[in-house]
Amino acid sequence: MLILYLEGCVRTKTTTTASTVLTCLLAGVLVAGCGSGGSGGNESADDLLEDANAVMRGLKSVRVDSTSTTAKGGTVTVRLVTDLDSRCTATTTFSQGGTLDQIRMGETDYVRPDRAYLEKRKPGSVTSEQRLWIRTPADAAQPGDGLSSCTRPFESFGTAEQGKNTRVGDRDAVELTVTDKEDADGTYTFYVATEGKPYLLKAVYKGAEYDTTTSFAGFDEPLDIRPPEAAEVIDAQDALR
Repeated sequence: MLILYLEGCVRTKTTTTASTVLTCLLAGVLVAGCGSGGSGGNESADDLLEDANAVMRGLKSVRVDSTSTTAKGGTVTVRLVTDLDSRCTATTTFSQGGTLDQIRMGETDYVRPDRAYLEKRKPGSVTSEQRLWIRTPADAAQPGDGLSSCTRPFESFGTAEQGKNTRVGDRDAVELTVTDKEDADGTYTFYVATEGKPYLLKAVYKGAEYDTTTSFAGFDEPLDIRPPEAAEVIDAQDALR
């Protein structure tokens, strides 16, 4: 029986990558960053945040890398490459073992858990490396199923406060700290490019139960997302037999 890991949603007013992890792999809920940012000049922190969100909403493609760590020590990393519409790929890796790959092509998901992932779920059930992709309708995905969405809202939330100027990689950036009464125990720090377009470069969430760092790159770069070869695909119903 195939059990999928969830990369889903967390809040209605924030851009997040949330990871609800199978209890056999990690305990707890892992959340990966929200979207926000700024540019410069005399704009308020809230204006900088909305400027960055507007730029991110206008992208045709982006790469999102997130690392989430629970207070108990387990870590999940996710790399998502997406057109922010209907095509994306995601690779999720668990510190306690296992990797899950996903390709979404419009109305169809292709999912490939590796042998270590399946062994964590049902020890002794896998005798060789798992190389096939499992095909399932994208609209069958539900919160908790474990599949990534290609779309992201990039909406502002909470109250922003401008911090110091810094650098993220090779770009100058401004630091924005956001607090939200809906998450009294958590703080969000967004790093927004101050040269060129005000891209959101990085988002850091620190909370009582988990910490998450999310980086954004590959802005509007060409995508080459294709479905797997037909010989490497089986239907979900066949995989469950």
